[in-house]
Amino acid sequence: MIKTVAVGTDGSETAGRAVAEAMEIAERFGASLLVLSAFDEANAEWAASAAEQAERILAVAEETAAGRGIECRSALAPGDPGEVLVSLAERHGADLIVVGSRGMERRVLGSIPNTVTHKAPCSVLVVKTV
Repeated sequence: MIKTVAVGTDGSETAGRAVAEAMEIAERFGASLLVLSAFDEANAEWAASAAEQAERILAVAEETAAGRGIECRSALAPGDPGEVLVSLAERHGADLIVVGSRGMERRVLGSIPNTVTHKAPCSVLVVKTV
């Protein structure tokens, strides 16, 4: 049974498609939605700005979910996006992680969906976005 659907977003069109699919699944199963994002803190000067941008992206997704009657929460952390998604999804008890197929070419997954599909503690849905 799916109780918590996690989805990663960076605000891109690809991620937007994954978020839309995750919302559909959450509605269908009466599940809560967990919207996740990562930011780069390598450059201290830009880290605060990157975190603020990620927070805005998450806030928009939460607002959209609330408008559809979906229970939603969000989380973000610094680091490699694939690793962050897996870690946060596990920490929050996600039953399913939804990611976009960004970078999927010649039957080879992009780095984020590749990391998530190999390391996730739960099922993963890769949304075809290309």
